[in-house]
Amino acid sequence: MKLAEIASRLKCATVGDTEIEITGLAPIEAAQAGELTFISNRKYKRYLATTEASAIITDSPKDLPDGKSALISENPYLAFAEAMWVFHPPFQHPRTIHPSAVVAASAVIGKDVSIGAFAVIGDEVKLGDNVTILDHCSIYPGVEIGHGVLIHSHCVVRERCRIGARVILQNNTTIGSDGFGFAKTSEGGWFKIPQAGIVIIEDDVEIGAGSTIDRATIGATIIGQGTKLDNLVQVGHGSTVGKHTLLCAQVGLAGSTQVGNEVILSGQVGAAGHLKIGDRVIATAQTGIPSSVEAGKIISGYPAIENRDWLKASVVFAQLPHLQKEVRALKEEIQNLKALLEKENHTDASES
Repeated sequence: MKLAEIASRLKCATVGDTEIEITGLAPIEAAQAGELTFISNRKYKRYLATTEASAIITDSPKDLPDGKSALISENPYLAFAEAMWVFHPPFQHPRTIHPSAVVAASAVIGKDVSIGAFAVIGDEVKLGDNVTILDHCSIYPGVEIGHGVLIHSHCVVRERCRIGARVILQNNTTIGSDGFGFAKTSEGGWFKIPQAGIVIIEDDVEIGAGSTIDRATIGATIIGQGTKLDNLVQVGHGSTVGKHTLLCAQVGLAGSTQVGNEVILSGQVGAAGHLKIGDRVIATAQTGIPSSVEAGKIISGYPAIENRDWLKASVVFAQLPHLQKEVRALKEEIQNLKALLEKENHTDASES
């Protein structure tokens, strides 16, 4: 594909020879002739002079080596991601229902739907147009799924849950499992509280492999429009996650956590539940959040504190063994001074 055609698809301006044939994509440090690369992180700038790529996506043409062709974009990383779809379009599943699939007679199936082998579609399920449900999935009764949804193999969507348009569920995702709700009995056991609510997944959400979103006890657990969940994320019952938020791998939200819009919870962040995390909060990896967080904060550590304070505390923590030795030496010196003063006072008293 010629560079000019790629520029047209990505809506990028061009520099240099637009008739170059581009055969693939590669990172800047490994790109070869015929490949397109990009630079968005300045620490990779050193590769500009040595890369063998035929063209570079950049936001700064003045940094280009002489004679190098380029696509100019305000967001090179996004443009490269779009180029990935040009060169690696998604696999097109056959728009058929496999003979081994079990589809309830009361299910409403839209146009151009694909249902894979051994999938089960329950009573009164509603599937929109162009929905793809792959092998060994189970869609419980009363589920509603919007158009263009892709559900990978071995996923489960439990009864009455609602999924919006263009949602992607990666393998082994479970939507609508029972929330973790039990009441302690007088005998010391645990009485299961019925989980009568549902899960609502809004449009353009992607949920990673092995993730679980619990149904609410009453009402709904909600994942907002455009939000992305990584693998192995747990969302507790009755939680609400806002729009365009990122929950990275192994994030865990206890029940009734409210997460705002455009929040980023990095890997292994945990929230204690019954708290609110404001819009645009960023929690760095392994942060523990025991209480509500104001909008716009960057937090770290456990219990979570402002990231700047945590960075300073981390430096001090590494110095603790040395500081302990210094404190011991100071205490010993103080004790020696006290003993010397007591001796001098005793001598003065004797002389008088």
